[in-house]
Amino acid sequence: MRTFKLPAVPPFSLASVIQSHGWYQLAPFQYEPAEGVLTYTARLDSGRLLQLNLTQSGTGVSAAYEPELTHTETSEVSRMVTWMLGLDQQFGVFYQLCRDEPALAQSEALARGRLLRSPTLFEDVVKTILTTNTAWSGTKRMTMRLVTLYGEPVPAQPIVKAFPTPQALAELDEPALRKDAGLGYRAPYILELAQRTASGELDLEAHKNSSMTAAERKKWLLGLKGIGPYAAANLMMLLGHYDEVPVDSWALMMVSREFYNGEPVTAKQVRAAFERWGEWQGLAYFLWDWKNDGTSQPA
Repeated sequence: MRTFKLPAVPPFSLASVIQSHGWYQLAPFQYEPAEGVLTYTARLDSGRLLQLNLTQSGTGVSAAYEPELTHTETSEVSRMVTWMLGLDQQFGVFYQLCRDEPALAQSEALARGRLLRSPTLFEDVVKTILTTNTAWSGTKRMTMRLVTLYGEPVPAQPIVKAFPTPQALAELDEPALRKDAGLGYRAPYILELAQRTASGELDLEAHKNSSMTAAERKKWLLGLKGIGPYAAANLMMLLGHYDEVPVDSWALMMVSREFYNGEPVTAKQVRAAFERWGEWQGLAYFLWDWKNDGTSQPA
C-alpha cells in the first residue's frame, strides 16, 4: 500500500469525525473501529477507482491506497480527503463558547465539530434525501442497494463498488429506482437530481465553496426537489453553516426532556432553546450531551 499524510487544523480526531453522525455506516464507507480505519471507495476525475484507507497520523490523517497514482491524481485525492474530513476547518470560536456550558465542555478536548462528508455534494444530497421519512435501517438499505446495483466495481476487487455517478443513475427510469432500489416516493427526486447533474444543468460541486450567503444557499437547497427544511438544515451543516437546528421528531423529544420537563414542544421552542448560540446553534444542538441518559443522536 502507498501512503501519504495530510495535516489538520488542530485539534483533530479522526474517530470524532467518523462518529460525528451515521454517514460512516452508509456504503461505500466502511469502518473498522478496532483498527481505527475508515475505508472509502473513491472515483477520480480520470475514472479510476481505488479504495482509500484513512487512519489517524499524529495530529492529521494518513491515506493508504493502491494502485500507484499520478501527481495530478494524488493532488485530487488530497483535496478529496481534506473535504471529507474537514481537515482545514477551524472551531476555535465555537470551543471558546463551549467552555462555560457543561453539556458541551468536552467538545475541544474530544476535537468534535467536524462532520464526515462524502467526496461529492451529489452523494451527500442523495443520501440526505434517503434519510427522509424512514428509519435509519431504511436509509442504510436504500444506499446499499444503489451502490450494489449501479455502482462501478473496483477492477481488482469486483465486489467493491463506488457510489453511482449521476450519469449512471440518470440512465435509469423511475420504476427501477422505485422498485429495484427500493427508493419508493424518493425515486423521482433522485432521478431528476441525477439527470440535471449529468446534463450539466446543475453544478452541485460549485456550491461546495460558493460565495453565496447562508440564506442564499438555504434557498438554493430548498429549490431542489426532495429537500425540505429538515434536509436543508442538515446539508447546510455539511456545507459549514451551523446557524439552524435541523428539527425532527428526535429533536422535539430530546429538547422536551432537556428543557421543558417532558412537556410537548414545538419546532419554534426547539430553535429557541439553542438561539443563544447564534451562528453555531446547529452544531451546539448536534453535539449536546443530552443528560448522559444513554440516548444518542440518531445517525
